[in-house]
Amino acid sequence: QVQLVESGGGLVQPGGSLRLSCVVSGTLFSIINMGWYRQPPGKQRELVAAITSGGSTNYADSVKGRFTISRDNAKSTVYLQMNSLRSEDTAVYYCNTIPWGRALGQGTQVTVSS
Repeated sequence: QVQLVESGGGLVQPGGSLRLSCVVSGTLFSIINMGWYRQPPGKQRELVAAITSGGSTNYADSVKGRFTISRDNAKSTVYLQMNSLRSEDTAVYYCNTIPWGRALGQGTQVTVSS
């Protein structure tokens, strides 16, 4: 079964940066499309960044130009580099397949606050 382990979240001031990591096991990572999702407090989950098996990327308008998704197939890991963070980026961040699969990681909390 697929397992997802996210890490790298924390408390950061507005304008700061964080790098999230997600290690994926139990599947052939190199052939699956992956995404980073987030769920702000009291709101629905949304997809913020996606990367195909071939490395093509796509971003939500709210994070375009600030976030970068990447993957390392040798390490079965997907990353999310987040720069110029804003208070509205505060959320629990999850990685998952695209579309959202049955597996669920624990998520990693990102809090942007001064």
